[in-house]
Parts: sequence; C-alpha cells; structure tokens
Amino acid sequence: MSAADLLKNKIRQDGPISFKEFMETALYDPCYGYYRAGRERTGKTGDFYTSPCFTPLFGEMIAKQIEEMWNILGKKEFSIIEFGGNNGRLCLDILERLKENHELYKGLQYYIIEKSIVAGNKNAGLYHGKVCWLQNSVGLKNINGCILSNELLDNFPVHIAVMEDQLQEVFVDYSDDKFTEIRRKDDGKLQAYLSTLKVHLPKGFRTEINLDVLSWLQEISGILDRGFVLTIDYGAGNHELYNNKRREGTLVCYYRHTINFNPYIHIGDQDITSHVNFSALYHWGLKNQLDYTGFTTQ
Repeated sequence: MSAADLLKNKIRQDGPISFKEFMETALYDPCYGYYRAGRERTGKTGDFYTSPCFTPLFGEMIAKQIEEMWNILGKKEFSIIEFGGNNGRLCLDILERLKENHELYKGLQYYIIEKSIVAGNKNAGLYHGKVCWLQNSVGLKNINGCILSNELLDNFPVHIAVMEDQLQEVFVDYSDDKFTEIRRKDDGKLQAYLSTLKVHLPKGFRTEINLDVLSWLQEISGILDRGFVLTIDYGAGNHELYNNKRREGTLVCYYRHTINFNPYIHIGDQDITSHVNFSALYHWGLKNQLDYTGFTTQ
C-alpha cells in the first residue's frame, strides 16, 4: 500500500476529490504521507535544504529577535512554540544562543509542534526538560512568548482555482491508469476568499488558495496571551501573487534535490508546496487580534 494506492481507492469509491484532499493525503496521511512516513526530508539525504541545514547563524539571528521580544514583554517567563519543528535543528541553534542569557533561559520553555511521530520520538530528549514535543497545540493557552514557524505554511494543503467564465475549482480523478484533473464550479468559498482580498482573476488564471492558514491564525491567536508571531516562508502579497507572471500558480514539488511541477508523480515521496499569501495573513491576522508589526525579506 502507498499514498497513491490510497488515493486511487478513494477516487474509485467516492469519485473525484478536491486537489486539497489529494495534497493532504499525499503529505499527511498517518501511514503513507510524506510528512508522516519517517524518512529524512531535509539535508543531503533528503529532498531539500532549509536555512538551519547550512549554518547555526539562522537560529542565532532568530534568538536575537526573541531576546528583543522578551525585553518588550517585561523579561518574564517566556515560551517559544515552534510549529513544524521537524528534527529540532532550528530549536537547538536558538537555544544554544539563548543559553548565554541566563535570566531569559532560566524561565524559558520551548514547545515543538510536529505531526511526525517519528521525528518527535527520535528527538524527544533534546535539552531534557527545556523542550517539549507535541503533535498538536491542544492544551496550550495563555502563552507569553513567541509562536515561530519556518517553511511551514507553504506546506498546508491548498485548493486550486481556475478562472473561466466563472471561478472553477480543480478536482482530481483517476482513469486510464493515471491521475487527471477536472474542474467544477466553485461552491462559493474560494470566490469569497478572493473577494475579501479584493482580487479579480483574469480569464485563464490559475492559483492556489490556502484556507487552512485562516484556521491556523485563529488557533495561534487562541494560544497567545501576550507575544509575537514570527513566520518565515516563501510567499508574497496580492500584487505579486496575482500578477500575470504567476498565471500558472506557484505549486512546486521537491524530490531528491530536484524540482518539478507535477504533484501526480512520486506521491508520498516528494514534497508539495505553494507560495504563502502574506496579504491574507495580514488581513485575517487582524481579524484574529494579531496586530501587524512588520514584513521583510530573509
């Protein structure tokens, strides 16, 4: 059995599925999904590199920013909640730097939210009681500190929309021994997202819509009492994402340090990503009591 087999069987039984459901299974199925199967994803033996793979300086820079946050919040007990912590490499680099600030470090708790049971079990001993590995954020409330993510939101499963005479959503079917795309009229939720952002797609324009980010913003807003959200990712605002040069969308797949644009191969064995819409983060962040403090390049 594989992720591809699961998808084939589901389509045969229930009919075409949304691309979002396809991507969710390919990446996050508990047994066969790319992020659940336990294989190495980053580094030389994985499929791609992230900044912590190259140098501890990335984590040290974030640690410096966290020190500033701690000062602003009154030098009280401080928690870092890292969503999608993978193997804990970034966590280690941050803590190595923060150990130099004895007052901060003494009252510091670091939580890693990581869906991969394998990653959590493998690295559960990091810094002993200083790091707590969790599979979800249930139970985390009234946190004073920072919610951190690095290359997380670009992996959230996305809907794919295509503008024809009316907005269409991409669904995935399986016939003649291959996965194929079909289009169905949008049920209104994708158009509502675009309308809220005042985006008008020209005919023929294809784009990804990440509705799960909106739920995540609500989730993290409920966790924080006082603090900051620092999210680092590939993405852009409305002006760039809906520019004509992006009319085919931003979906990219990574497999053994090669790039392709076909999510229907290497299913369960390759990463699937799409650019984050920072205009959406800004808009729905404000809706969830998360004030905007800044946007910059890495």
